Formats: sequence, structure tokens, C-alpha cells
Amino acid sequence: MARIPKELVDQIIHHADIVEVVGDFVSLKRKGQNMWACCPFHHEKSPSFSVAPAKGLYKCFGCGKAGGVVQFIMDIEGTSYVEALKYLAKKYGIEVQEEEKTPEQQLAQNEKDSQFIVSNWAKDHYHRLLLSTDEGQSIGLSYLRQRGLNQATIKTFELGYSLDQWDDLLKSATAAGYEQKYLEKTGLIIRREDDQGQDTGRRYDRFRGRVMFPIHNVSGRVIGFGARTLKPNDKTAKYLNSPESEIYHKSDVLYGLYQGRQAIRTEELCYLVEGYLDVLSLHQGDIRNVVASSGTSLTDGQIRLIKRYTDNVTVLYDGDAAGIRASLRGIDMLLEGGLNVRVVLFPDGDDPDSYIRKVGDQKFKEHLEGASQDFIQFKTELVSREAAQDPVKKAEAIREVLQSIAKVPDPIKRQVFLQQTSQAFGIDEQVLITEYNKLVRNASGKAAGGNSGGGSGGGTSAGSSNVSSGSAGASPTTRPAPRPMSPEEEAEALMYGASPEDLMGGGGDLQTLTREDLEPVPDVLEQCEREVVRLLLLYSAQPLAPEVAVAQYLLQQLDDTPFKTGIYADLLHLCRQELEQGRWPEVRTLIQHTRSDIRSMVAELATEKYELSPNWTTHQIHVPRELDLLQTACDNAILRLNKVNVERELAVRLEALRHPLDDDTMMEHLQTIRLLKQMDNQLASLLGTVIPRGA
Repeated sequence: MARIPKELVDQIIHHADIVEVVGDFVSLKRKGQNMWACCPFHHEKSPSFSVAPAKGLYKCFGCGKAGGVVQFIMDIEGTSYVEALKYLAKKYGIEVQEEEKTPEQQLAQNEKDSQFIVSNWAKDHYHRLLLSTDEGQSIGLSYLRQRGLNQATIKTFELGYSLDQWDDLLKSATAAGYEQKYLEKTGLIIRREDDQGQDTGRRYDRFRGRVMFPIHNVSGRVIGFGARTLKPNDKTAKYLNSPESEIYHKSDVLYGLYQGRQAIRTEELCYLVEGYLDVLSLHQGDIRNVVASSGTSLTDGQIRLIKRYTDNVTVLYDGDAAGIRASLRGIDMLLEGGLNVRVVLFPDGDDPDSYIRKVGDQKFKEHLEGASQDFIQFKTELVSREAAQDPVKKAEAIREVLQSIAKVPDPIKRQVFLQQTSQAFGIDEQVLITEYNKLVRNASGKAAGGNSGGGSGGGTSAGSSNVSSGSAGASPTTRPAPRPMSPEEEAEALMYGASPEDLMGGGGDLQTLTREDLEPVPDVLEQCEREVVRLLLLYSAQPLAPEVAVAQYLLQQLDDTPFKTGIYADLLHLCRQELEQGRWPEVRTLIQHTRSDIRSMVAELATEKYELSPNWTTHQIHVPRELDLLQTACDNAILRLNKVNVERELAVRLEALRHPLDDDTMMEHLQTIRLLKQMDNQLASLLGTVIPRGA
């Protein structure tokens, strides 16, 4: 795979001014040393989005987004690291020459580039035909006007029209110098074959006499087309889409995402509709956080696309019961993808496009607010109505709802949904929980190869979805006997913060707990390692003594102290590498690292929400800064880290004494414990910590 050489990456980052880049998207105002604005990634009234020019990073104290100039482009445009670098290179006039590719890689890239180029040309061609030809204006433009679309919407979505001729596009593209093979590969033209499937050598346009809807990828490149026929008695399909190609995979595309992605981030919500005109009408009505699946069944790729921009989806349905039924599986997939799903219904006979044109923009928005309901609640009401008073249908309806609840990854949400479903159907919650766990075990067993019987039939995956029966309102007498935890599970639960009492049920039985049920407690060692890395990043070049800077001092002190926390161990290693290569380990450098977790942590460590008010200086009040006390800060950080490491080792040795030991091993442990206690006392004294009497 081709890469951008590191020297070129460094050049791009060096030229990219974070204030200029961020300023292209939000209006920044200076306050103290930093620049501030309302965050472009979520709704807020007071600015909590900060840009630190000196450190080359941004941080939102509301939603937590943070990083350097490359990360900002990745976040705001939804692009990859390499695409973000190319964006910045283009902005600053830097030519990107990727490292040499193999002939096969170069050929594949040339093929894709040629398809992008010809698709973009076709988009411009269709747009010109719509606006500048008699047929385009009288048929295509007239239809779009009839559907209520204005010039701005037509331009924003680059709508077009294909002439009702067999070879208009083919002739025009050939005259413009485009090769037929690329027109064919993108599906713009079709090869005619005889009855035996042999190529006749004749080619013709795929799209004829249709309004054209260009389909863009997330970076705005045209990858395909949707097309609607305007012939009243046409025997062909009303809508026709480009076929799959090297650049167009319909399962990974959402219509309108390119135009609406920024609004989706800002509103923290995505409206999901079915058709092109639904997107266009809502966008024109100032509801821009909307995308369409374009009539195809929802796919995992499309769900992942939505989740890049928001966790919240509202599906807009027309009132057709059959259509709603057909879409339920797609919504289950949204739940499984970890999205929060709501539903809005429209009156019978109306879809989002027709309804907004009927009632107007404001009434439509009011309907979205008032008619929105949680999907599980919506599905419960839908299937319970269908079941009516039929007990068999009601039982099946309950199972349908439970299957949807099982798709929800969050255990707390699952518990709430079960409580709501119990109330809606008027059935005991414990009965629902039992049936739910049975469904999960059966599904797990099938996934593992059909082994769904007996006590272990649920497999490992089932354990993560099982619901505890100890919820409020459950009867102790009807509680099924919990499965005892294995010693390994109990040890893991304790490690993740549960006390022995937490593991006990009402009758003294151990409850089934999983990783998802327990929150790790904050680790003191982790906090100490974090503080050392923070000082390294913020003050690496600051002098502590003649010819000794903070980075040199700290790294020398840490020579024999390996870090236990992965992210801080990696950052410490990177700081050593920078120093060994003759560079100070600085925020501006490490914030551009290719690893997202490194970028995120550097931004978190390097950002301060509050700055010292100039009023303190005005009133001649001296407030010591950390910079003035660096030697003390560095010494204390190292001492605390050493003390925690000593305490951990001491705990290990004391625990070992609880087990049978031979005399020699016992003496060795006791000697080590005495030494460790002496070290602990000395470190406590240096830190000024109070030492308990008798220690």
C-alpha cells in the first residue's frame, strides 16, 4: 500500500496553521493565550471549544473532541488520516508524491482515478443539460420545480437530466476525449450483446430521459447516479441506479451524507429516510441532518457511516403498514450497531417529501418533535395492536420485541426496555427476563454451531447479554437459581472493582457478572504515570539546572522504572525516541502521531480549560505557576510513582505470606518486606506524607 513519505508529512504539518485550518469552519475569538468558539461537533450556546496555537491542538471541554490539525480535518470531514493530510497539502499548495507503488497498485489507482474523473464529467454534463437545453428545462427542470425544489437545492445537490436519446452521453464523452472502457466500468454506458451473449460492438447510454441524482462519497466525489424516469407509461423501473463498480458500492453509501454530515455532527442526530426527494425536500426546509438509504435495505456499512457522525438516529416512516413491517429488520441492525433509535410516523398516504410540502417547514419540524418515539416502544405498540386479543399472536409479538431488545449492546438500556415491555404487555417482568435469556442462549448456541442445550449452551457470548433477575419488582420466590461464578470469573470481577459483598445475591448466591457490568476503579499507579508523562510533554525543553532539561531529568530518573499502563508506556517510549534523535518530545510533534489513541491522550494531557485571569497581575497578586515550581513538580511526580510501585510490591509480598511457604522462602519474603517498608517510610518522609504510628 502506498504511503506519504514521513518527510512530506512533516512538511505538511509544519505549514498547516491550526488557527487558519479551524478558522475555515468556525469563527474563533481570542481569550487569553488561546482561541475560543462554539464547538462544530455538538450543539452549545457558550463557547467551550478551544484552540491553543502554541501547542498546535484543539480541545472541546463539552464533548471531549481533541487533537492536532490533522485530527481536526479527520473529525470535521470524516476522512482517514491520509485523506486529511492530502486535504492540508492541497490547502497549502504542497504537492503530494506518494511513495513508489508496484505496477499493479499504480494500475489499480489509475483505473479508480479515471472512473472518478469520468463520473465527475458526467455529473457536469447532466447538470448542464438540465439548465441549458430545451428538453432539460421543459421536462427535467419543470419536474423538479413541480416537486417544490428551488435553484439553490438543485445546485447544492448538482441535479441533472439525461436526454431521451440512445447515445447522447456516449457521443459527448467520446468527443471530450474520454475512453469508452471507463464509461462502461462506471455503468454510464451499456455494451449490447447478441442472443448468444457475444459483444456486438454497439454501446448505448444507460440513463435516457431521466432526472439525474449524483451520488457523492463522504469527501464529495461523484461515484454513481440515481435516475428517475419522467415518462408516464414507461415499462422500465421508475428509479434506476448505477451498477456496482470499483468506486461505487451501494452498501457503503448514504445519499445526502456529504451535504448533511456537518449538520448531523452539530445536531447530534441523523434523520434516516428512504428516497432522494425526501432528502432534498427536508434539506431545503432547513433540516439538513438527513440521509437516505436510497431504497435499498439498510446495511452494516451504512450503519457504520452514520455512527462516524452521531449515535442518534430517527427513522422517518410513511404510514404504510407493510413498508413499516419490511423496515423493522433494518432498525434492529441500527440497534445492534449501538445507535439510539427513534421513529416518526406520517399520516397514511404521506412520506416525508409530500408531508413537508403539504404542511410547510415549521409544522413539519413540530411534527418531528411531537411524534418522535423510542423504537422499542414503537415496535411494542405496533405488534401488540396486531396481536389484539389473540394469546398465540401476543406471545409471538412479545418474542419479536425481545429479539430487538437483545440487539441493544448496553445492558442498562436492555434492563429499562424489559421493564417498559413488561408494563406495555401486562406481563410479569421476571417471565420476560427468563424468556429473554432463553432467546439469547439459543442465538448464542446457533452462532457457536447449534450447541444450545444445557447449562453451558449459551456460550461465552451469551453471558455478555444475559439480564440479571434482581431488578426491582422481581419476586424472590420466582427468581431462577443463578449460575455460580467460577474462581476465574470471581477473580476478574474483584479485579474490576467489585467487593465480595457485591458478588452476593439476596440468598447468598453469587450473581453472574461480566466485564460490561463492572467499572474499573481508578488506578493510583496509572495516575502517577500519567502525571510524569504530562510533565514530559508540557515542559520537555524547560531547564531545571545548567544543561539539564525536564525531559532529560525525568527520563534519567525513570531508567529502571517500566510503566505498567499501556498508553503511558507507549508515550514514554516515544519521548525517549524523540530525545535520542536530538529532538525535544513536544506536544506539537506527538499530537500528529498516526495512532488515534496517542493523539487523543496527548491532547487531553496538554489542554487546560482555565487560564489565569490578567486581573491577578493588575492587582499585584502573585500566583505561583507550575512553570515556576518545575523542580518540585518533577521530584514529587517521581517520588509518588516510586512510592506506589513500592506499595504494590509490598502488597504482593504480604499476600504471598498467606500461603504455605518453606522456611527459606519465608525468610526471603520477610527480609524484602522490611526493606520495602523502610523505602516506603523514606519516600513518605520526602513527600511529607503522614506515616501511621508503628509503621
